[in-house]
Amino acid sequence: MSAPGIEVFTGAGRGKTTAALGVALRASGQGLRVHIVFFMKGGSDYGEQKILARLPNITTARFGQSRLVNARAVAPEDKEEAAQALAEAHRAALSDSYDLVILDEVNVALAWGLIPLGGVLSLLREKPEEVELILTGRGAPREIIEAADLVTEMVEVKHPYSRGTPARRGLDY
Repeated sequence: MSAPGIEVFTGAGRGKTTAALGVALRASGQGLRVHIVFFMKGGSDYGEQKILARLPNITTARFGQSRLVNARAVAPEDKEEAAQALAEAHRAALSDSYDLVILDEVNVALAWGLIPLGGVLSLLREKPEEVELILTGRGAPREIIEAADLVTEMVEVKHPYSRGTPARRGLDY
């Protein structure tokens, strides 16, 4: 793998996790080893998690409660799960077992104070050159954006949620 680096998919629009998973599929198809760490997605009803378990060269680890995190009242167990997710991402990136490590929703975990920015920046500094990292989630901090080699911001132009349409099984989760 050449020109390794750090990628960030952020912004208020839909598609951040979807973009990262597209890279994971491409990488797996080329024989690269992929590990995906899901922050704040401990529930069991995510379609992508179900299918990823069947794909070659892709492993996953998910952390978080089965309920959504309340950003206004973060529970201690939410912080503990996020800390475990960050530790897993660090372990995976430094393990010499993966070519690509995805930290799904890590930017939201940062924005909501579940994990310290310094811990993520440490991972970005310490990652081996041959490992590609992808960080997803809205609200990527300026420091993460500055450390990245590629940043894509998803912009919401129009979304069914605005009209009251709930998330749809198989299309939105």
